Amino acid sequence: MKKRILVVDDDTMNLLRTKRILEDEYDVLLVDSGHKALDKLERERIDLVLLDIEMPKMNGFETFERMKGIAAGVPVIFLTASGLEDDVVSAIKLGAVNYLVKPFEPQELLKRVSQEFEKQ
Repeated sequence: MKKRILVVDDDTMNLLRTKRILEDEYDVLLVDSGHKALDKLERERIDLVLLDIEMPKMNGFETFERMKGIAAGVPVIFLTASGLEDDVVSAIKLGAVNYLVKPFEPQELLKRVSQEFEKQ
């Protein structure tokens, strides 16, 4: 059975690009908001979350905090367009397993996801 990755990003192009990169090796689910991500996590088995930081209504940090009450054991890799050191430090302090600065190279995404699954 393929590992399931939930990609959370408010940008449709980022969602589609990420899916294209991952879909040969993983089952990829896409949502465009933190609220939809929390709903998916309550209803479906998810093995890893790729979570955008900058989203309207509920940003990635808030989504991650709420995730802990639903799916505490699911690893999260944050996606950030800013690359600001404060965002990266905040993500790691919250418990993220890794982060990627957008736009990322396809091979870098595959490598980070693969490394996380090797730990499990």
